[in-house]
Amino acid sequence: MGSLKAILKHPDDLYALVKLKLAVRHAEKQIPPEPHWGFCYSMLHKVSRSFALVIQQLDTDLRDAICIFYLVLRALDTVEDDTSIGTDVKVPILMAFHRHIYDREWHFSCGVKDYKVLMDEFHHVSTAFLELGRSYQEAIEDITMRMGAGMAKFICKEVETTDDYDEYCHYVAGLVGLGLSKLFHASGKEDLPPDTLSNSMGLFLQKTNIIRDYLEDINEIPKSRMFWPRQIWSKYVNKLEDLKYEENSVKAVQCLNDMVTNALIHVEDCLKYMSALRDPAIFRFCAIPQIMAIGTLALCYNNIQVFRGVVKMRRGLTAKLMDRTKTMSDVYGDFYDFSRMLKSKVDDSDPNANKTKERLETILKICRDSGSLNNRKSYIIRSEPRYNSTMIVVIFIILAILLAYLSATRPNKI
Repeated sequence: MGSLKAILKHPDDLYALVKLKLAVRHAEKQIPPEPHWGFCYSMLHKVSRSFALVIQQLDTDLRDAICIFYLVLRALDTVEDDTSIGTDVKVPILMAFHRHIYDREWHFSCGVKDYKVLMDEFHHVSTAFLELGRSYQEAIEDITMRMGAGMAKFICKEVETTDDYDEYCHYVAGLVGLGLSKLFHASGKEDLPPDTLSNSMGLFLQKTNIIRDYLEDINEIPKSRMFWPRQIWSKYVNKLEDLKYEENSVKAVQCLNDMVTNALIHVEDCLKYMSALRDPAIFRFCAIPQIMAIGTLALCYNNIQVFRGVVKMRRGLTAKLMDRTKTMSDVYGDFYDFSRMLKSKVDDSDPNANKTKERLETILKICRDSGSLNNRKSYIIRSEPRYNSTMIVVIFIILAILLAYLSATRPNKI
């Protein structure tokens, strides 16, 4: 749960944090008894707790399909990410991965920690995949094939232009958006949206991750992972790694702001996609990550800490977003607030200030025109809360009760 310091600064986060913690515990207890499904859901909790929590509300067949879809693509991504694997070995595996998912015996040792376990025991994922409905299998196979081919292409190709950047993000994330749309449609719960909208859903999330993860990627051992397009960063420095050095701080922030501005172009498509969803559980599954993305961009914009460490939303605010995102009105409200936050940080001396403001104003207008902002109380932009010693005592009591409860309960073991 969030740190005590953060809770004392934002005491109204506590209720949402407690709910989130209890929801995580409940989700962990829902792990199926069959060994292969037990492995898949346990692994999902280990590699992405927030994702595992959000999909729990989906109907069983769709939940199982998305769980396997995620793990297959996570395994594929583990192969791509492992910089210790030679190109001559890596490329054939990426190209053939869509066939391996039908093989109950296939596995490949790579990655680290939980990802290594996933790869070493991939036969559990294949076994579960073979139990899915045929329409789900076909959608997963198709996206895996296209993604593997795209990843293989960029093993031997640098991200030079913004077109290259969009193409790379399409292969590693836009296709995820297309695949999820196919799975939603196969479940009978949603219409199949235009590919352009599904693609934008993936690109917005991926570009946010690439921006946030600059330092982790550039410091990757044994070889840096570089996804920021040369067309953007070369306007500011001679080498992409130069952005992390203190003497280049001004140029680094300007480049960062350029990257954020590039990502904002996908927001309009994302809002269109979400506004067309009918199923409440699917809507929440899609909306929460998108709100987290615009919030992360608002934090990263004009923030030199992107090049010094980790920039992420405080856990209490994350818990609130997960708890309070239920309708499209909530999405418009949150996008409006985070866009306002981002706009307040734009410095007129920034080289891309006008372009950034134009894109933000487009987002703000869409949110205002939705008619959802009237009488809305923001929990994102607000003055610092006032609290006294009594409130602090209450917080400590609630924390003590929660910790006692959690220590007395343990998730079921497989």
